[in-house]
Amino acid sequence: MIEGVLAAVRELPAQVVPGEAGYPSLFLLVVFGSLVPVVPTGAVVSGAAAVAFHSSPPALPLLLVFALASLAAFLGDLTLYWLGLRGERSEIGARWLGWLRSRAAPDRLAVARRKLDERGVTVLVLSRLVPAGRIPVMVACLVSRMPMGRFVRGAAPAALAWTVTYQLIGVLGGALFPEPWQGVAAAVALTLLVGAAPSVWQRLRPA
Repeated sequence: MIEGVLAAVRELPAQVVPGEAGYPSLFLLVVFGSLVPVVPTGAVVSGAAAVAFHSSPPALPLLLVFALASLAAFLGDLTLYWLGLRGERSEIGARWLGWLRSRAAPDRLAVARRKLDERGVTVLVLSRLVPAGRIPVMVACLVSRMPMGRFVRGAAPAALAWTVTYQLIGVLGGALFPEPWQGVAAAVALTLLVGAAPSVWQRLRPA
């Protein structure tokens, strides 16, 4: 059983970025994960960056991972916000808006609205970097009826900052280990740990 797990982990690089064929997969996974957060997009970007780091030379693959991931995150955010804006004018938009509201806890939404009033679109950048922070801030923007143009001014740097953060995690994982699959495993594990840390902290804090 252990040998099977190790064999599966060694295949991670081929599944994350298998040469040129993997870049479209990276783009689609990040777009899909931005629309429906069931795909750990941060882990996908980190794993792709770890594989790119072991390329020879690594500069162009890392640049491609950065460009595709940041563009995909940006387009995913814009599409999700556009669907939310159509919530009152179309059936599909209403479903997306209802889904977004269900993902934003009332206490987090209240904090997001207060921060949005205080700091404006810069909150969008921070929300992309904080685990589970993107949806409440996006709902706060929708409730405040933020125009699409203003949302774009915050979403663009947010996507860039998010990509840089998770790509650096991937590069760190790739630099620590000699084999690509080891770097991918380390990067994915670190990304998932970062994402789970706030939830664990909230559960332990009352104790």
